[in-house]
Amino acid sequence: MNKFFSLRPMASLLVGAGLLFSASCTAPRAIVSTGKVTPRGEFKVGGNMAFNVPTETLSKTGSALLDAAKSAANKDTIRYNQTIEKLQIGALAYVLDPVRPTSDLYVRYGVIDRLDVGYKYGFGSHVFDAMYQFLGPVGTPENPGSRAAGATYGSIGLQFATQRSKLPSIPFLEDATTFLGFEASRHDLIIPLVFSKSLGLEEEIGAISYGVVYAHSFFKYGFQPRNIFNTAGTLALPALPSAHRNFGSYGAFFNAKLGYRYAYFIPALSVYYQDYGEYQLLNNKTAKLSGLTFIPSLGVQFRIPTTRR
Repeated sequence: MNKFFSLRPMASLLVGAGLLFSASCTAPRAIVSTGKVTPRGEFKVGGNMAFNVPTETLSKTGSALLDAAKSAANKDTIRYNQTIEKLQIGALAYVLDPVRPTSDLYVRYGVIDRLDVGYKYGFGSHVFDAMYQFLGPVGTPENPGSRAAGATYGSIGLQFATQRSKLPSIPFLEDATTFLGFEASRHDLIIPLVFSKSLGLEEEIGAISYGVVYAHSFFKYGFQPRNIFNTAGTLALPALPSAHRNFGSYGAFFNAKLGYRYAYFIPALSVYYQDYGEYQLLNNKTAKLSGLTFIPSLGVQFRIPTTRR
């Protein structure tokens, strides 16, 4: 193997560090809701720190991706080969499901009994959602809807998320974006079904929550290559026009809301499986991607009560 695509032992560590602190964005998918929605007229505000760990992206990115981008960055002519193909797959895998920490801030408001709405900002991703409570009493710790502790709640929601998508801002991968001409964007619909068991009256000291979630992603991508030629080096590869793909994700989650009346900590774990589908690459190649994603998270939440009740 020539120097153009040589591998070095430290490259994987550099890629991992770069992905960890990248600025790429993805919709927050950690589920920290309980089955009880925000009481009418009240607010909840909070924030979460999570880590997105997709198995497919981990398997498709590494030292070869860094070395290929670094070697090709200053080339006037790049011949298409297996490593350029892997570079495209790595770029797609990263944008579909990046390996990175995520954080978000949110606010929720109880519009009417059993219905609240919310907005979440994920530092590049915007999420709008609503939750409807179909099971359990309606009340507050100050004025409980039921005098029995340990009530069970259930709710279902709909979230819409949009975000910009790009490769991580680490050395030479931005150059790879330039010579591949890679562009992508996506939107997500997320439907969580949440059940919870109250700790105390009306979640006064928290709740234990669990459930399932379905997400559907709408993805647009394209390649506008620069200085990339066929294997023989005689013909420049044509652009790959923007293409649309969509895929579903199936998940389950668990979280614990722990605190007292006005302030809570929320550790959570969400797990998704997704078949991302088949994607067209340059030089009439294709790639299929699928895998699991693990999302551990830790959040804080503050309840802002009203005097209405």
